[in-house]
Amino acid sequence: MDARQADEAFKIARVQYQGGGDWYSSPSALTNLIDFANQNLPIQISERYDDVQIGSRDIFDYPFLFATGHGNISLNTSEMENLRRYLESGGFLMVDDDYGMDQYVRPLLGRIFPEEELVELPANHPVYSIVFPFSEGRPPKVHEHDGKPPQAFALFRNGRMVLLYTYESNPSDGWAYDEHDNPEEINRAALQFGANVLTCVFTTP
Repeated sequence: MDARQADEAFKIARVQYQGGGDWYSSPSALTNLIDFANQNLPIQISERYDDVQIGSRDIFDYPFLFATGHGNISLNTSEMENLRRYLESGGFLMVDDDYGMDQYVRPLLGRIFPEEELVELPANHPVYSIVFPFSEGRPPKVHEHDGKPPQAFALFRNGRMVLLYTYESNPSDGWAYDEHDNPEEINRAALQFGANVLTCVFTTP
């Protein structure tokens, strides 16, 4: 499977997962990000995103998966194996902690890729400059959680970034500007950061 085929508009999906976390939160986030990306990037993304179960073969139809929510995320062995195969065969997953996911996300990633380490992206990574510049070299601080600085972590396989995890940042809260009351400049920074992520995923070999 090659999840990066680009003979038509790229397709994005939101991940459904078990455990009680609200995977369905901020439903307008991806819609708004896609609209912003299609207006500002030289790539074309399908205007409609889908919801897919993380254990389904359907995830292989999407080069970009997105997961968010508050609280617990739980994957069984089959789901973890499916996600690992997806990521190793060209797919990409972005996880945005909307608060309360961190204590569940990190152990899960350690079980899926026990041989890899979740590392913080350096300030000079292209995700902070590929289209829109983020001079501080970190994701925007959209939603205040525990007073910590915003961070972006990644998993790499064979030199390719396969997963991005945003912590204490919550850019999807800014994408869903019609659902949350954030300053306009914060929403724009969040959309620009999301556009950078999409560009890295869809244009980097």
